[in-house]
Amino acid sequence: QVQLVESGGGLVQAGGSLRLSCAASGRTFSRYGMGWFRQAPGKEREIVAALSWSGDMTYYTDSVKGRFTISRDNAKNTVYLQMNSLKPEDTAVYFCAADPFTYPARSIRVVADRYNYWGRGTQVTVSS
Repeated sequence: QVQLVESGGGLVQAGGSLRLSCAASGRTFSRYGMGWFRQAPGKEREIVAALSWSGDMTYYTDSVKGRFTISRDNAKNTVYLQMNSLKPEDTAVYFCAADPFTYPARSIRVVADRYNYWGRGTQVTVSS
């Protein structure tokens, strides 16, 4: 069983930055593909960014390209989402998710139902 705990959310003005962290349990974190998703009120959950277990493949949804960066520190069992130039439309609950089953294939998951483990989310609110 993999447990994920997000942190780093909060209230920020438009144009500001936040860094989300997701700490994972388990001794094989380095084999997990990781993703960040978000869900705004009244909207479906959408992928924001994904990072392969190997760390050399990334995916970003179009609306965050050039502003957000996903990264991982396997020594700390943690994945990060650096969010810059935040906009009010980035307001949502942000979830991290783990995919332990892609390893050892070199691929990346961008669909929510391909992720087996989820955190409880952290709220990000961007004021205009």
